[in-house]
Order: sequence, then structure tokens, then C-alpha cells
Amino acid sequence: MLKVNERIDYIPGTKYKIIQNKDRFSYGTDAIFLSYFAKGKGVVVDLGTGTGIIPLRLYGKDQVDIIYGIEIQEEVANMAERSIALNNLKEKIKILNMDLKDLPHQFGKNTVDTITTNPPYMKAGGAIINKEENFSLSRHEIACTLEDIIGVSSYLLKPLGKFYMVHRPDRLVDIIYNLRQYNLEPKYIRFVQPKQSKKPNLILIEATKDGKPDLKFYDPLIVYNEEGTYTDEIYKIYGM
Repeated sequence: MLKVNERIDYIPGTKYKIIQNKDRFSYGTDAIFLSYFAKGKGVVVDLGTGTGIIPLRLYGKDQVDIIYGIEIQEEVANMAERSIALNNLKEKIKILNMDLKDLPHQFGKNTVDTITTNPPYMKAGGAIINKEENFSLSRHEIACTLEDIIGVSSYLLKPLGKFYMVHRPDRLVDIIYNLRQYNLEPKYIRFVQPKQSKKPNLILIEATKDGKPDLKFYDPLIVYNEEGTYTDEIYKIYGM
């Protein structure tokens, strides 16, 4: 079940376990926050699933029919598949090792109820690229762009289907522009701040396919109290 440098961890807030490799790839707080923010329903697709943390968190939290985790990197997809098997969820969570741009050939149009995604944050050429391929693909728009993700999501989602994304605040204009270009109407935004006194470093966005314009803002998610301890909501998110 385990390969070199891999370990098994419990997934916060669930009864499930996940295989991670600290030297190659492991989930971050952004995936935990997204899976807390999102409301999985019906047929769910997680784009860029990594090691499968979001499907496992959603399945443990929400009532869904089936979740498909899409991952282009073979090694990472294999880790996710082994984590799914470890939890005896192979009938409920399917990992597909493929390019998300090919999903229209895998699924019919308007067939998915919910899409989640924790995409690469950096534009190609916008920062120094990590020499390790899995880190670069996870962090930079190399294998796919923001528009690729939103365009595929619009194709897959049923009318009034839900789209959930975690991203960086500096890409907010790009995100809203692309969402509207593809008929995904932004409905809710929640900023994530390290502390009350600090500026946001993440954003959580919910959009609705063919929804009516009506954008609302949740109170920000504050990670740390000013003295450095976790806030009560963070303890709730992590099931502590």
C-alpha cells in the first residue's frame, strides 16, 4: 500500500485516512478550507484532485451520489487511488488520471451537479517554476489555465449546478471575468485571512451555472487569533 517516503494520515474532520508523501506532494490548508466551504450534491467532479483530499472530505461531510477526482499526474493519481481503496470507497469515489481538458469526451454536457477545484494559482511565466514537475503543475498554469478550468466546468455542469473554487485574491478580477464569460454567475465570496489584522491570502468562491446576478460576501474566515492560537472556526473545520 505504501511506497518510499509515504505515510498514512487521518483526514481532519472525518474518519478517513489518506496516503501522503512529504517529499513530493501533500494537501494544504486551502484544500481543507474549500472542502469545508463547498456543498457537495449528486454527481461531483473535483478538478485537479491531487491526492484525493477534497473528495474524501466531501464524502465524509456531504451526501453525494458519486465523486470523480480528476488528476493529470500519474504518480499523484495513483496515491489518490490507493487512499480511496484504503477507505473502501472505490464504488463512491473514482479517480481519473487524465487531462481535464478532455473531460467533455468522458462526460456528457450538463451532467454534473457540483464541481470543486483547487487549481494552480500562478500564471505561466508569473513566477519561478519549481524544478520538481509535480510542484510546478500544482502551482503554475502549465497543464491548464484558469479559463480551461472554468470553461470545462461550464460544459459539465447542469443548469443551476454549483461551482466552488479556492484561489488567490490577486486573481479575483480574472476569476469573475472568466466565470461570467462561461455563464457561471458568482454568488458568494469568502476571504480567508491569516489574522484579523492581516490582509486576505485566499478566497473561496461559489458560482451557479446560469444563475442570476446577486453576489454576496460571507464574513471572512480568520485562521489565527492575534496571539497566535487557532480561532474557534478553525478548530471546527479540523474537527478538533
